[in-house]
Amino acid sequence: MTTLPLQTVEPAGVGLDAAALGRLSAALESRIADGHIPGAVALIARHGKVAYFNSFGQQNPVTGAPMTNDSLFRIYSMTKAIVSVGVMMLWEEGRLLLGDPIGKYLPALANPQVGVVKDGVLTTVPADRAITVQDLLRHTSGLTYEFRGTSLVHKAYVDARISRLKQTNEEHVAALGSVPLLHQPGAHWEYSRSTDVLGRLIEVISGQTLGVFLQERILGPLGMVDTGFSVPEADHGRIAEPFAKDPENGTDVVLLDVRRKAIFESGGGGLVASTMDYARFMAMLINGGRLDKVRLLGRKTVELMTSDHLGADIPASPDLLPPGHGFGLGFAVRTSAGMAPFPGSVGNYYWGGAAGTTFWVDPVERLFAVLMIQAPVQREHYRVLFRDLVYAAITD
Repeated sequence: MTTLPLQTVEPAGVGLDAAALGRLSAALESRIADGHIPGAVALIARHGKVAYFNSFGQQNPVTGAPMTNDSLFRIYSMTKAIVSVGVMMLWEEGRLLLGDPIGKYLPALANPQVGVVKDGVLTTVPADRAITVQDLLRHTSGLTYEFRGTSLVHKAYVDARISRLKQTNEEHVAALGSVPLLHQPGAHWEYSRSTDVLGRLIEVISGQTLGVFLQERILGPLGMVDTGFSVPEADHGRIAEPFAKDPENGTDVVLLDVRRKAIFESGGGGLVASTMDYARFMAMLINGGRLDKVRLLGRKTVELMTSDHLGADIPASPDLLPPGHGFGLGFAVRTSAGMAPFPGSVGNYYWGGAAGTTFWVDPVERLFAVLMIQAPVQREHYRVLFRDLVYAAITD
């Protein structure tokens, strides 16, 4: 299939100030020169046209290889948005309902138990209701991540080796079914392995592995030629690497070995991508589910996914959802123009990855942007810095 490249334009042509974007470049160059991060790639598009696409610093701090626009990054949780789109494509085909109990498709999660700690002992009680597909998409399933706390439920995740890489998606769901939930389904927004479960749901419904489904239904049609769960040997020289130790706190930095074929195709965090590949995915979203002649989703489906599904009644974790934000079906969603300590529009949707990558889409400004770095400890700083300086460049 022949795919058209995203059109490029001078910043002024889409209402962006070149001098302000120069300040963004200078900020990244300064941080790199001071040894905070090895390098970065940043892309900004508005009105469907790429106005800024630059690479900085080193792709590999050991070899000294320079960062390039086609460097490859472990995008971790930015995988979630792609897998969520896959689930909604199956929903549009009538193959599932958002209110379906996940146990209908994955029996290991048909009878969830919720952890209760009393006198320092972990016991369980039956869940009040089933986990639904919607719960998994909006992270209200009651599942968690083992690194999100130190409770006895989190310890149970560690003891069950939930995070091991030598397991299939089916085995991963079976392991999750053996440990208790942290919360009752639907009661609390808790960032979790929910999207890993959705990856297995796609496999069961489609009859394909997650990697094959994504390639045939999303990545291939969108022309995302550099995205997958591992990197072919011919492209190993394009993989962006972190510093061995983070310069901020001296901790060792260990990222996924994407040179090996993945056994666990993590729907929640396993993909590698280039910056332009992810830009093509965002271009599809901001265009209501369509890129060029390829339509993946209907416009109203994208609207549903990027609307807040938490409301005022479901509490969220403030360290991950800033004030004035909710969560949709695969994305954080801005619900207030103020409150959060960074700019944006009501209706923005976004997420990021554990190694430092970040993206957002602003339908009001017809803008999307992505920043790729591999610096886990510093990710929060760059997410806000990047957003601040991009919005400072908007002139009309």
